[in-house]
Amino acid sequence: MNPVPAAAGAYQRGIARNRGQFVLQTSQVFFVGLVIGMERTVLPSLAHNFGVTKGAFLFLASFAISFGLVKGVLNLVAGSLSDRIGRKRVLLIGWIAGIPIPLLIFFAPNWWWIIAANIFLGINQAFTWTMTVTSQIDLASSRQRGLAVGINEAAGYVGMGLAGLATGYLAVLYGPRWALLFFGLGVILIALVLLVRVRDTIAWVHAEHATHPVSAPSASAGWMHGFIDVSFRNPRYRAFCQAGVANKVADTLVWVLFPLYFLQHTMGMVAIGWITGVYGAVWGLSQLWTGHLADRIGRKIPIVSGFFLLSAGLVATALVQGFVLWISTALIMGLGMALLYPNLVAAMSDTAPPLERGRILGVYRYWRDTGYAIGGLLLGLVAQWSNEILPAIWATAGIVALSGLWVALAVKETHPRPVQKKGNV
Repeated sequence: MNPVPAAAGAYQRGIARNRGQFVLQTSQVFFVGLVIGMERTVLPSLAHNFGVTKGAFLFLASFAISFGLVKGVLNLVAGSLSDRIGRKRVLLIGWIAGIPIPLLIFFAPNWWWIIAANIFLGINQAFTWTMTVTSQIDLASSRQRGLAVGINEAAGYVGMGLAGLATGYLAVLYGPRWALLFFGLGVILIALVLLVRVRDTIAWVHAEHATHPVSAPSASAGWMHGFIDVSFRNPRYRAFCQAGVANKVADTLVWVLFPLYFLQHTMGMVAIGWITGVYGAVWGLSQLWTGHLADRIGRKIPIVSGFFLLSAGLVATALVQGFVLWISTALIMGLGMALLYPNLVAAMSDTAPPLERGRILGVYRYWRDTGYAIGGLLLGLVAQWSNEILPAIWATAGIVALSGLWVALAVKETHPRPVQKKGNV
């Protein structure tokens, strides 16, 4: 008996069919979001406690630069490594790398320790988040990729938003170092316990490949050839990679400079936690329907409209003042991110051969998360040069709008609507 059909039958794809494992992967990415979100309210607001002088915007942004450089490079490693050794092992490595983060922040005598903590954060996020989204795409059917990515990103960014809000309150009650120490270690411990029940989805990948053998990767194509092809030669992938960079430049602004901008306008830490928390929570929750929406109407409309909505939210943030108005602009920005973010990943996955999916998504995620480093450097220099944060907000709004225009003009739909047969009742 031929073993290939049997293997393919044992690992059938579909979210409902694999609901147990899909839920476990969703819980994993929720904890991944909690880890990155715990820094977003507290650290930039208290940078002066770690020796960062007022106006030293580039030095302040260095912790995002270190994070982006490490995470970007390791996204490449994670994608290719998971195709060889499996998703679960890479996920485990990521969680182990997260353990030093709260310890380094707790004992930090200066900002260099925070930079070191964010190097470990880059390792943690590259290995864990890349593996959860790749695994959920492995489990989903080809018509559910947008939904799968939407659920993944929703869980992660809801976690990010909740962590930003929770650590804002905890820092006021117990002090920032103790808040981040216990919150961070507790999250990582629970995630490791749940990881025991997670199965490796590489078996589903091989079963999918068995049903589509023409999609086998070329043995003659080297790693660098594949990287250059995805990054620069393929016009569709190239457009999506630059879009990934642009949306992370915007997120770097929110992470690094928004807390300081709101502090300058007499917002307290709890208020800042609410503003950044609404941004993250709306971004996260809305992806539950924006990913599914793209499964029905295609990827391009949600992606392009998301970029323009995000740019509009940035412009509005620069023009208005006050807690209620900034909550409103955070909601607009979160909705824009929700429309574009999961659908960029889904669009990259639409045409990726199964056995190369991890590598191709790894290249995209390399460029997307290197956007943290590019954004930290660019926005830090703009703010340093002008000695104000407002010009950095305007610059980001322009970058985001131009990126959306690039996708609108350069990309054809990767997931067209199914053709309805005429004559059916």
